[in-house]
This record gives sequence, C-alpha cells and structure tokens, in this order.
Amino acid sequence: MRDHHNFKNIVEQDARYTIEAYIFVLEALQYTRKKIHAKGHVTGQQLLEGIKDLALERYGSMAKMVFEHWGVAKTIDFGNIVINMVNEKILSKTPEDKLEDFKNVYNFDDVFVKEYQLKLNKRQHKHRSRNTNH
Repeated sequence: MRDHHNFKNIVEQDARYTIEAYIFVLEALQYTRKKIHAKGHVTGQQLLEGIKDLALERYGSMAKMVFEHWGVAKTIDFGNIVINMVNEKILSKTPEDKLEDFKNVYNFDDVFVKEYQLKLNKRQHKHRSRNTNH
C-alpha cells in the first residue's frame, strides 16, 4: 500500500502522532463523505464531526484514551495530521482550508467523556423504564 509507506515518511518527520492516527483520519474522511453525501472535499469542521461520530461509534468511552495513545489530545492535532497528509500528497486542500479550521472545535473531555456518559445514562434510564413498564 502506497499510503502506508507515506505514513512511515510522515511519522519519521513528525513523530507526534502514530500511523494509526493517520489511518483513522482517512477512515473518518470516508465515513464523513458517506454520512453527508459528499463525493469530494469536506471542511475541517465536517471532518471533525465525522471523527467524533466514528470514534464514539467505534471506541465509545475509550475514544479519548485511544486518541491519547495515538498522540492526539485536541482537535488541532487532527488538523496537523491532515496538513501532514496534504504535504505528503495523500490528501488535497482548497485555498480556503487552514489549520485554524481545526482549532478548539470541541473539547475531548466534553464529547468523549461527559457527553458519552450522559448518553449512556439516558439509554440505561430508557431501558429500565421499559423493563418496569412490562
């Protein structure tokens, strides 16, 4: 796979993030395109929403920990990953795309810990309500 070789080049030049982080961003890009019915370009904000949704779907309450293991602690880190892939010609960008598009879009504690816990509590409450009504 050509991209795998490119990821090795990127990681050798910028060791902040693991190869898994790069692969996940590409998977999240495909996920986002499918979700919003886009054939080509997606914005940084759209990609970050797709990253969030895919991470919660795939890793649940462990998403923040998985990202930290990959070297990703903030949304700007995904921007750095995208820029590295653009520089390596794995991805392309428009003149309007900027690293700042990824800055402070959401807080990992809020979306991967607190909001996930709230959703989980609501599901458990709904499940308990169904069981007591039968």
